[in-house]
Amino acid sequence: MRFKSIYINKLNHFLTLVLMSLSMLVFNTKTFADEETLSYPFNADSGRYWQYVSDRVMGGVSDGQVSLEQDGEMYYARLTGNVSTANNGGFIQLRASVSFANSEKEGKNLQGVRLNVRGNGETYYIHIRTNESWSPSDYYATTFKADADWKMIDLPFNKFERRWSKDSRLDPKKIRSFGIVAYGRDHISDVSVSTIEFYY
Repeated sequence: MRFKSIYINKLNHFLTLVLMSLSMLVFNTKTFADEETLSYPFNADSGRYWQYVSDRVMGGVSDGQVSLEQDGEMYYARLTGNVSTANNGGFIQLRASVSFANSEKEGKNLQGVRLNVRGNGETYYIHIRTNESWSPSDYYATTFKADADWKMIDLPFNKFERRWSKDSRLDPKKIRSFGIVAYGRDHISDVSVSTIEFYY
């Protein structure tokens, strides 16, 4: 019985560490909404609402960081680092929790996400987890390319594919986390995002 008690205590400690590592922050509650979008621009306080996560939580060796920087009056988050697929790893990520459970408006649901981005010419990912995601590796994803100049890009939700089921359709009312991810191959990450908008 003593051995069983020690084992349970160690298991609980491990699970607590995992949950702390994967805990997600919420979007700034101060949003700018109009009839067509829900907008989340980065600002001086944005650091508290976002979290950096890497494959090191599962034994990987990717190395990176997130910084909040400023270009004139515009704030932006910058995800930089070295993505390595060694030790079954391969990602660094900027992530926040979010809920659109009550986002339906006049019978319309959100149709996609719009980003203002720039970067080093690499392809990056958006990973979205929903209330139906029961594993860290179960998410919806799509890609975008971030070039040297700032550019607004639209990513419709119907272009996102679920990793575990290609036939599953992303329901925006079930979204619970949103991540900007450098993923899947050995490369240098340098991607910046100044505004995230969800549009109808």
